[in-house]
Amino acid sequence: MSVTPQAVERLIEALSRLPGIGPKTASRLTFHLLRSPKEQAVELSEAVRQLRERVVYCSICHNITESDPCPICGSEARDHGLICVVEEPLDVLAIDRTNAYQGVYHVLGGVISPVEGVGPGDLRIAELIRRVEQGGIVEIIIATNPSLEGENTAMYLSRRLQPLGVRISRLARGLPVGADLEYADNLTLARALEGRQEM
Repeated sequence: MSVTPQAVERLIEALSRLPGIGPKTASRLTFHLLRSPKEQAVELSEAVRQLRERVVYCSICHNITESDPCPICGSEARDHGLICVVEEPLDVLAIDRTNAYQGVYHVLGGVISPVEGVGPGDLRIAELIRRVEQGGIVEIIIATNPSLEGENTAMYLSRRLQPLGVRISRLARGLPVGADLEYADNLTLARALEGRQEM
């Protein structure tokens, strides 16, 4: 028989199923919530409830939103002829935070990964093809991560999009600002050399 109350065990178990949170972190979070004011736990549970009730996927770009279409797709100030293709909604946040991109997005919902059983049909590739076929798209920027799966997905997208007559580009890859050459891996250095620019 366990000495830990069932409600505590249930929350620890639920939290430990979240990505990046193991049993120890889940236990610390649970006991933090027990020590904190009741309002903090209620606020957290209300935020989770509202997340599930109010957040939907945009019917155009498949980013998360509370309104459909999302504010980006609905904005007349954005360049709707330029689509940046990303893996997940977190990537939209990262790119948009730079204020360097003023086009719209398309969220694939992952990458092609045969090892994990994810094929092209499991992603929102058909929806991207339909957007391009509807016309008005000048350029597609493929912004998948520079992982093996991200590269394979980028190549697959490029092959599928080329017959549609749209310009296809890929995010530049190479050395991050402030990095030392001695710590860069071979692939990163090779990409930096390939993507060198004239000064």
